Amino acid sequence: MSFGYDILNNPFKNKGTAFTKEERKELGLEGMLPPYVQTLQEQVDQAYAQFQSKPSDLEKRVFLMTLFNENRVLFYKLFSQHVVEFMPIVYDPTIAETIENYSELFVQPQNATFLSIDDDLDSIKTSLKNAAEGRDIRLIVVTDAEGILGIGDWATNGVDIAVGKLMVYTAAAGIDPSQVLPVVLDAGTNNEELLKDPMYLGNRHERVYGEKYHKFVDTFVEDAEEMFPEMYLHFEDFGRSNAAEILDRYKDKYTVFNDDIQGTGIIVLAGILGALNISGEEMKDQTYVSFGAGSAGTGIVSRVYDEFVQQGMDPEEAKKHFYLVDKQGLLFDDDDTLTPQQKPFARSRSEFDDADSLTTLEAVVKEVHPTILVGTSTQPNTFTEEIVKEMAAHTERPIIFPISNPTKLAEAKAEDLLKWTDGKALIGTGIPVNDIEYNGTTYQIGQANNALVYPGLGLGAIAATATVLDDEMISAAAHSLGGIVDTDKPGAAVLPPVSKLDQFSTTVAKAVADSAVKRGLTREDIKDVDQAIEDTKWEPKY
Repeated sequence: MSFGYDILNNPFKNKGTAFTKEERKELGLEGMLPPYVQTLQEQVDQAYAQFQSKPSDLEKRVFLMTLFNENRVLFYKLFSQHVVEFMPIVYDPTIAETIENYSELFVQPQNATFLSIDDDLDSIKTSLKNAAEGRDIRLIVVTDAEGILGIGDWATNGVDIAVGKLMVYTAAAGIDPSQVLPVVLDAGTNNEELLKDPMYLGNRHERVYGEKYHKFVDTFVEDAEEMFPEMYLHFEDFGRSNAAEILDRYKDKYTVFNDDIQGTGIIVLAGILGALNISGEEMKDQTYVSFGAGSAGTGIVSRVYDEFVQQGMDPEEAKKHFYLVDKQGLLFDDDDTLTPQQKPFARSRSEFDDADSLTTLEAVVKEVHPTILVGTSTQPNTFTEEIVKEMAAHTERPIIFPISNPTKLAEAKAEDLLKWTDGKALIGTGIPVNDIEYNGTTYQIGQANNALVYPGLGLGAIAATATVLDDEMISAAAHSLGGIVDTDKPGAAVLPPVSKLDQFSTTVAKAVADSAVKRGLTREDIKDVDQAIEDTKWEPKY
């Protein structure tokens, strides 16, 4: 048994001032803590007062990370009582600032695994073993941090994204924090700012691609799967050139998930289904324009396309409902720079009288009259008044999702979209937006926040002991969220609120687990899905 300082320095075991007098005697803690024994709630109240005293979001996050490093139960109990307030601090958008300053702010590794492409591949297993410390790992979030949050390539600094994502899994879905492991794969960086930074803690060379990189990733995945056979593996913020290929490589073999490709697709599909529930329109009648055709944009399109097909539409006919717009304008099938994910949705020039003119979003909107416009471009204010009014002139309830984040990168402001469409737009944003008063109606704006979906997906897959995470399970998750909207309330949001994250994570988990169990995609025989989910959940209590 560990004693004294070992206990106080283990965040999974430390209770701080809440250790009882009997525990202090038993564990060798006598004289190491002030005499008063606090309750967990007293600790929470004290910590929240300290949190409120911090003058900036960055300092608030640094404070919360210190608490996280010291006492997981206290951190998550505090988080559970202030979810809406803490989400933008613990995760997006404040996390972008901490990633950019990770090396300068470094205090301790936060139980993460740091893997370097420069090390012998045999060391990966040892590194995972060291970081896990004998814990039963059920969930890994891994990143190579090439494409983070619209801020780009941050390599080892990006470990914070894996740590933050896992915090949301626990806060939203009750994943046991002692069963999770953040991992960063450092393959170098093309970020000149990092390469020149004397404080930078990662590999100081250009990013490695090709065979050596894929061998690095393969070895990690195979070693992790061997060591943690009940693991759910979440890929996060991999670069445009690798993300989809990595997902395709493993998705039929292991229980894996890529949040940027699949998670964003699920939450946008859920928002669209919610919007259609409000408008009373059908999916088959929609025309979709994606502004931004990277891994997020194409991942969303692929997910929504699958929904058309699942609803009975012929695959070739379904593809005709989608238009991808990137920096060069509408994507055409004669473009030899197209990625494998873009090619299925690229259009033929022969479809248009003047294809060469379709080089801007505005030109495409005027040409194709979309009913759905989704932005993943990270190009701020590109959904202009002219574009939005043009769209609204041809559809009664335009579905407009400017989901690029953080705030400074959003394609439009929700308030402007309501004004330009006389309150008719059905809006989803990538950032939280306060209720908007317009013409006597209070409009609630749905946040297309992946946190509404990925924690529940993970919980459902882990509870069901799912062997894979397939398209039907993902579609079930989207439908479970899209069916929650209040269709009778004027100004209702197209997605449920983040304030009820824990409730909706369970909704998603049940849909995913039911789908896995019904089709026999589980390692164990699950008799009662609800009970399996409850048995999997962890609560922050001493």
